[in-house]
Amino acid sequence: MSLLPRSLFSRLTLVLLGGLLVAQLLSFAIHMHDRGELLAQASGMQSAQRIADIVNLLDTLAPAERQKFVRVLAAPPLAVSLDRPPLPPADANSESGARALLFATMLRRYLGNERPLTVAMAVGRPGYAGKPGPGGGGAGMHAPRWAEGGGESAPPMMRHSGGGLVFVAQVTLRDGTLATFDTRPPQTTEHWPYRLLASILLLLAAVITVSLIAVRWATRPLKTLGDAADELGRNINRPPLAETGPAEVVQAARAFNTMQSRLAGYLRERTQVLAAMSHDLKTPITRLRLRAELLQDEEMRDKFERDLREMEGMVASALDFLRGMDNGEPLQPVDINALLESLQADLRETGGAVTFEGRAASPYPGRPQALKRCLANLLENAVKYGRTAHVVVDDGAGGLRISILDEGPGIPAEHLERVFEPYFRVEGSRSRDTGGTGLGLSIAKNAAELHGGRIDLKNRPEGGLAAVLLLPREH
Repeated sequence: MSLLPRSLFSRLTLVLLGGLLVAQLLSFAIHMHDRGELLAQASGMQSAQRIADIVNLLDTLAPAERQKFVRVLAAPPLAVSLDRPPLPPADANSESGARALLFATMLRRYLGNERPLTVAMAVGRPGYAGKPGPGGGGAGMHAPRWAEGGGESAPPMMRHSGGGLVFVAQVTLRDGTLATFDTRPPQTTEHWPYRLLASILLLLAAVITVSLIAVRWATRPLKTLGDAADELGRNINRPPLAETGPAEVVQAARAFNTMQSRLAGYLRERTQVLAAMSHDLKTPITRLRLRAELLQDEEMRDKFERDLREMEGMVASALDFLRGMDNGEPLQPVDINALLESLQADLRETGGAVTFEGRAASPYPGRPQALKRCLANLLENAVKYGRTAHVVVDDGAGGLRISILDEGPGIPAEHLERVFEPYFRVEGSRSRDTGGTGLGLSIAKNAAELHGGRIDLKNRPEGGLAAVLLLPREH
């Protein structure tokens, strides 16, 4: 079982929404990465500028006064020391060393190139007493207390579990004193960008709305074409499609209209040919009937008459079948109750028994001749094969339902669908001894489909056949 939706609109929508979602997720991931980099650079520049300001201030103070100012200036996230040993140079091939060199470049921007400067990275852990960072040097360094595990004394942005990396920068003052600064790299993932997420979701919702409208607009001609093709089977003379829209839609509509025109012309020609043949056959049939009257043998004369009537019936049935396919008859209100009563009276004259139950609530908008041929064939079959016909009319919300019940032998289950095929006859059950051309149910089926309805055949449990004609009120 395929998980893909069946309609083209749903599939296009799924592809479009999937593409938009992937694009937005990638955009969000790239933004978060770039945001982290920018925040790190901004925070690093702020730390570098603060260190440079402190260095410039210490240069202006006497050595005896510096320690007093160092105690004042040493506040998280920065610690200052004047008695630390020299740092080894950072390893530029390691990740921490590369970050240390980047921070050194920021410091150079504010301090200039004339001062000796060393930057490394150390790992701050609880009880840290000087552990070098991975490839970043820093042996013998003492991390400040707030950098040694992110305890309660650490600033909120600097708190963490299990320690972290600390920048250690040493700057040589003008008098040769080494000033050591410890500062933690900024944590860039603490705050979730809710405003950005809301903006992306709002943009995604707007794009999805516009996309759904665009997909519906683009696929509407296909639905129109499908509806027209479905209606064509019921009404070959339906109005042609409007040849408007994009070039591909115009081309498809024009091809459809051409096909419809050719089919209608073909059916008209076939009907005209058969009508001409029927007309031409009337003369020889009439001559044969006159010659049959001259026969002395009464039995032979009856056989001639029966054969001639069968020939006329075959031609008339074929014409009715073709007229049902042509369906050029206009729609108009049809009194179903009066039509059934008229057919009941016709069958009563030939010995058929027809009874009714229920009535149509209002006239049905249909094609009178097509409906008459449909009901007449169903009633004639019921009377012919089942002796009697009981008609049940139910006019409800689902449309008009006319059930015709007989007491005949029924139809084998494997033939219930095939009996609607032209010229198909159920040998050995209903047709061998009763004659017929095999077009009655085909004509009835065409007339029902012409009105957007259908005919269901079912064998009744108590015996006989039930032919149910379903006609929607709107078609």
